[in-house]
Amino acid sequence: METSSKLEKHLTIDRLPLTVSPSIMKQFLAFVTKEFYHIFRDIRTMLILLGMPIVQIILFGFAINTEVKDCKIAVYDPSRDIATQQIINRLNAGEYFNVVRYLNNPEEINTVFQKNKANLVIVFGERFNENLMHTNSAQIQIIADATDPNIATSAVNYASAIIGSYQQDLLQEMQIPMQITPEVKFLYNPQIKSAYNFVPGVMGLILMLICAMMTSIAIVREKEMGTMEVLLVSPMKPIYIILSKVVPYFTLSCINLASILLLSYFVLDVPIAGNLFLLIFVSMLFIFISLTLGIFVSTITNSQIAAMLVSAMGFMMPVMLLSGMIFPVENMPNILQWISNIIPAKWFISAVKNVMIKGTGISAVLPEIGIMMLMGAVLIFLSMKKFKNRLE
Repeated sequence: METSSKLEKHLTIDRLPLTVSPSIMKQFLAFVTKEFYHIFRDIRTMLILLGMPIVQIILFGFAINTEVKDCKIAVYDPSRDIATQQIINRLNAGEYFNVVRYLNNPEEINTVFQKNKANLVIVFGERFNENLMHTNSAQIQIIADATDPNIATSAVNYASAIIGSYQQDLLQEMQIPMQITPEVKFLYNPQIKSAYNFVPGVMGLILMLICAMMTSIAIVREKEMGTMEVLLVSPMKPIYIILSKVVPYFTLSCINLASILLLSYFVLDVPIAGNLFLLIFVSMLFIFISLTLGIFVSTITNSQIAAMLVSAMGFMMPVMLLSGMIFPVENMPNILQWISNIIPAKWFISAVKNVMIKGTGISAVLPEIGIMMLMGAVLIFLSMKKFKNRLE
């Protein structure tokens, strides 16, 4: 009987409505308001929470585009007749291709590829229209720069489809079975291996993350722990303290560079067609720029988490999306193409492809080297100025 009454009392308590006193609710709202104040007061947190999604959706929406647009075409046309002109006009009419120059001799084909003046070269046979009318067949050669196999394959398919469409129109108009046979040649990467494209990109991504992120974290860690002030008041000059932080990561980056090159050559069968010392020099220059980026990040952040976020999100995503590592920069809106010009990895990847895959000399990569040197000088100046201001 006693047990039954206790059970009945317990059930009655459970059925009582849950009530919260006004004082507790007021305290809870005060804590919530305090958290909002903390978030709104920290501008970096606000940028990450509200700005990063906007930036990501814009980048992913406009940068991720596998279509081929404004592909640069060079034409070698010894015939200069009505049929070749009609085909050229069709290629140039759409949004896929842009005829940028006419070649005077076949020796210029390799030059326009090495100088990145064209992505595709159309070579017409001699007496093209005459052969088409008398023998009902003519030859066209499509030569593609296959250092980026995805772009090369898509461009060749588009060009072949346009030429096939012209052939079908001739067939319907003249009621004669005419055959235009495109001969496709993939230059620098005849087997269309994707490794030829992603190896330079992976080199840029790895070196950027290791040098920039790890260097910034190492310096900021000293600031966060309070030991940076102790180091700065030591007899050692500040520049030597910073260099002591940088040298180990420079050494590790050189080891990583050697590992990447060895694996690419012996395991992935990616050739080193150009000068090995020029390739190493370009890579060392990029490592130096990445280290200066890490130093600059350390001067504008005061915590390891902030340094990691700036390095990872601020460098990794632009390198992957805006450097040409995965998606062609030419397909992006103009504003993103302009932004991509301030990303060091874009110029590094372009130089590595020219030296490593195309086998070009130093004259072909002088623009990339000059731009990277200028970027390094600007980053050093900004880092030293910011570092001195912090000391004051």
